[in-house]
Amino acid sequence: MLAFIIRRLFQSVIVMLAVALVSFSLFRFVGDPIASMVGQETTLAERAALRDALGLNDPFLVQFWSFVARAAQGDFGISYRLQQPVMELILSRLPATLELAMISGIFAFLFGVGFGVYTALKRRGWLSNAIMTVSLIGVSLPTFLIGVLLIWVFAVELQMLPSFGRGDVVPVGDWWRTGLLTQSGRMSLILPAITLGLYQMTLIMRLVRAEMLEVLRTDYIKFARARGLTNRAVNFGHALKNTMVPVITITGLQLGSIIAFSIITETVFQWPGVGALFIRSVQFVDVPVMAAYLMLIALIFVVINLIVDLLYYAVDPRLRVSRSHARH
Repeated sequence: MLAFIIRRLFQSVIVMLAVALVSFSLFRFVGDPIASMVGQETTLAERAALRDALGLNDPFLVQFWSFVARAAQGDFGISYRLQQPVMELILSRLPATLELAMISGIFAFLFGVGFGVYTALKRRGWLSNAIMTVSLIGVSLPTFLIGVLLIWVFAVELQMLPSFGRGDVVPVGDWWRTGLLTQSGRMSLILPAITLGLYQMTLIMRLVRAEMLEVLRTDYIKFARARGLTNRAVNFGHALKNTMVPVITITGLQLGSIIAFSIITETVFQWPGVGALFIRSVQFVDVPVMAAYLMLIALIFVVINLIVDLLYYAVDPRLRVSRSHARH
């Protein structure tokens, strides 16, 4: 297990360096950041001095090595647009994105697994057919359209939920500000969480249903029924447990996708998260913020993949047995 973790950590470092190189290379061609930082009255000499102060005249490898060395210490430089430390900007908006992703992930996992198991066990029922039909909406409609429809129904017509913003937030610790402890914060979270998690919920539901139906046809399930075990013990003690291995993989990857692709949802609901900060940074060619965002997303995916691999051992004992045999 220790050798496996060390190997994965080494692979993670390689991935992070590759992401840093790609992002830093691409952002050199998105425009001139100096043009968005100064006005038309700025002289050529002042532009050249600012470019030299930011290190933009240094060779590419020097700039990249400086970026990696500072990023390893949590220093991503100063935002060209806001003239503030990039890490402070990200930390001020990261709680909003993480809370939205956490609630969306919980919603997608619980309802996805629940609906998937129900439609597998009651696959000929009218309710199962209705769930499968409605689930096509989560797959077919784009995220922004789902968000607009939810705003129209629940915020405009029914006036039950707010249509934008994060609501009231309260400080927790030094830098975390949460809306989960206020009524308006919880109400503001409902629509964007459903919008962001609906597509992932549909994928998880269909995966659980397909895997559950496959497992229920296996010989050991038939043997368990022949032993006289109850349907609850067979369905949830044997079938569902063996179904969860691929589900954990997809759920882990989808959690990373929720964080990475929350940009659209944050834009529709004017959610003050990291995704909205990235969109503004692209408009103003704020390279330090864009590079830091991609590094953050890559780090999240790397950590999630490592956790998923470790959960394999907790869920599926066959993996531990096969690795033990490989050593002998």
